[in-house]
Amino acid sequence: MVTSLLILGLLGGWLSAAEPELLFREDWKESPAEIPLGQGHVANPELKVSIYGPGQFGTKKSHHDWIENDPYYVWSGACPGNWAVSLSLNDQTIDLTGPAKIRWRSKQSGFRHLRLIVRLADDTWLVSDKSAGETSDWTVQEFSIQAIQWRELDINRVSEKKRVTVPNLTQVKEIGFTDLMPGGASDACSRLDWIEVYGKIAE
Repeated sequence: MVTSLLILGLLGGWLSAAEPELLFREDWKESPAEIPLGQGHVANPELKVSIYGPGQFGTKKSHHDWIENDPYYVWSGACPGNWAVSLSLNDQTIDLTGPAKIRWRSKQSGFRHLRLIVRLADDTWLVSDKSAGETSDWTVQEFSIQAIQWRELDINRVSEKKRVTVPNLTQVKEIGFTDLMPGGASDACSRLDWIEVYGKIAE
């Protein structure tokens, strides 16, 4: 009996470790399309949005009423330069170690690869090697944080720098996305419908 309880306890601990907590999801407000993206477009009241880069004022909260089931999403097609969007959770830091993961629904056109970005406790920014590329329709992607390789990100220019081999992801201040490119209207752009972050609140 004691052995069975021990096994169940270990199994329960393993399952909880394998399934990180959903810390937040952002779907964007169901409001008319508008440029630029701003705090008024954030649906989750616990989140703060920040926009970076020379193309930041071209980011758009988009939606088309005449397209059936068209989501309310972030669109990069009008960005005149590189851009990045990030979200922070009530000024809390997030631990993205262990089984942490990020999921999103996106659609890219042209040579666009939408990548994850994170801001660390020391204000270093990183950008992921993993990305979501061109698709003909909206697609859900899941990124295991453990499987990602990172490079430093110049957040002012939104351009990649040197490789970072062992980043400290125990206290992440902001989490977001970029394709490291200016917009090229509908033929060359990134679109993000929603994003989910799984991990734990940093101690």
